[in-house]
Amino acid sequence: MRKGFISNRLRSGRKTIENSIERKIKTIHAEKFAWVDLQNPDRNDVEELAKKYNFNALNIEDCMTKFELPKLDSYDDHFFVILHFPPLTQKVGISKNSQLSIFIGKDFLVTVHQGDLKPLVELVDICKSNSDEQRKNRILQKSSGFLLHEIIDVLVDDLLHTSRKIIANLDEIEDRVFDETKPVARSIALLRREINRLRRIATPLKKFVLEITKNVKKFSERDEEDLSLYFDDVIDHIDKVIETLEESRETMEIYKDTDFVLSTEKTNKVLAVLTIIFTLAIPATVIGTFYGMNVNLPGGVGENPMFLGPFTTFIIVILASAIPAIMMFTYFKKLGWINN
Repeated sequence: MRKGFISNRLRSGRKTIENSIERKIKTIHAEKFAWVDLQNPDRNDVEELAKKYNFNALNIEDCMTKFELPKLDSYDDHFFVILHFPPLTQKVGISKNSQLSIFIGKDFLVTVHQGDLKPLVELVDICKSNSDEQRKNRILQKSSGFLLHEIIDVLVDDLLHTSRKIIANLDEIEDRVFDETKPVARSIALLRREINRLRRIATPLKKFVLEITKNVKKFSERDEEDLSLYFDDVIDHIDKVIETLEESRETMEIYKDTDFVLSTEKTNKVLAVLTIIFTLAIPATVIGTFYGMNVNLPGGVGENPMFLGPFTTFIIVILASAIPAIMMFTYFKKLGWINN
């Protein structure tokens, strides 16, 4: 399998070598709330926001942990949630998840991440600049809950796009499975690992988006559209991701079993040929072994039978070796071993 097969196909156009991401803190002021985005922050950055918005100290610890299980803590004036998504950059052969920590209240939204979630970084740039004024206004003119939906929606769409890329890998692996000249076991193992990693992301994500839908209502304006409808659309996309991954997982199991059966059959054919060659060579080996000993044997050095000429001994050895081999060859062919 060529190097970077999984990463290149699943993350086309993205670098597979982990690069250092600089620390960035961006504050975006909307009409009704402020959005603070922290990319690769240090502890002091998060603690300053904790003092300003009265965040729980345990949630700050969770933010600074490189890998924390998904969770949701609800308080009177805000709630805190940790979600996982596939990262933009990762080392070749090493799978990991990117952690997104979110604090959301009625007048603020704080996102803490390592800066390797490309859709989120692009969304921050859009809201910070005027590159897409129409989308910027649509996002920031409503509540913090609507912005939270927009963030999760773009990340889930990217996850859906990634899961669909797996189908392209499955098509290529299918061709390689039935091509005996190309090894495919490593490709299958890597893709299975990628599928399982995405399943570990998508399965709990649905549960936490449902919890977010329940909690985000108290931070929405009364005259605003029902956010549950928007989050239902996100949940539908997550269901599609899970469905795609489940189908891909079942297909990969079929390919794995098929590759094992074909590899076993190929190995058996090689062993059968080697066994037949070795078996046919046994008579010659046995005769040659006897005549290599320092004992008197018929046709040996001590005797000179000449009824077949000067090569009588040689002819006797050849016949003694060939006749059993021909008999075994005929028997194997009758059984169908050689034809198959």
